[in-house]
Amino acid sequence: MTDQNVGAPERILAALLEARAGHALTLDRSWLFDAALQPLLRAHGLPSLEALVVALASTDDPALLASVIDALINHETYFFRDTSVFEALDAHALEHLRRRAGERRRLDIWSVGCSTGQEPYSLAILMADRRNRWVDWQVRLLATDISASVINVARTGRYSHFEIQRGLPARAMIDWFEPDGTDWLLRGAIRQKVDFAVHNLLADPLPPGPFDFILCRNLLYYLTPDHRARAIDKLADALAPGGLLMLGAFETMLDSTGRFAASPDARGMYQRVDAMPRRLSALA
Repeated sequence: MTDQNVGAPERILAALLEARAGHALTLDRSWLFDAALQPLLRAHGLPSLEALVVALASTDDPALLASVIDALINHETYFFRDTSVFEALDAHALEHLRRRAGERRRLDIWSVGCSTGQEPYSLAILMADRRNRWVDWQVRLLATDISASVINVARTGRYSHFEIQRGLPARAMIDWFEPDGTDWLLRGAIRQKVDFAVHNLLADPLPPGPFDFILCRNLLYYLTPDHRARAIDKLADALAPGGLLMLGAFETMLDSTGRFAASPDARGMYQRVDAMPRRLSALA
């Protein structure tokens, strides 16, 4: 960030965000510093961004740095985000994975950048609503995020009335949630289906895999090109041959590494090029 209208504190904070999380905060989003960090400044009694930068440099407080990174990352999510994507997932991707697994009857699924948990819980609800398809199946659903605060929220399965209304079908709300004060609490039958963990895709070792299905939606979009390429390589390494990758709506053309191509078997999904038939790999 070198624009003259962007001050030194913003440039330092942007550099920290890129170094720790790989996120690129572009000039047209520089307003985010004030908007996102004001609550943190008040909580720590800091009068300005300059004071925050000084505190980061002088106190060596990892919790403060984690809070800054957390505040600057976009945690936007909601249940069944992009309905058509989940419809395709239900109609094509899950059936492809069922056929691929065959008699093994096991699926290992990883939701990357899961934020407060609505995405992996949406998948768990979808599969629970199709329970007859998954009788006697062993399904491991791991959900991770770089932010400990959002993972803590996800584990509770507790959402506000506003959050519960965003994307969640009325039937799913009745079947899988119960009111708890002014909030709604996800029933244990669904909460127990998802394991949550703090994980940095760029810096941490891959979780035990390989995974048959990886959801990584709206994360690559925010990364710098170099970090994006590294993330794509790690996703490819984590995905089982013949497995599927699901990206966000604006991320379909972000793979400059050539390691993924559109799946011929599951609309809207991606597969590792080295695991696809040679004819299709040559066209990727």
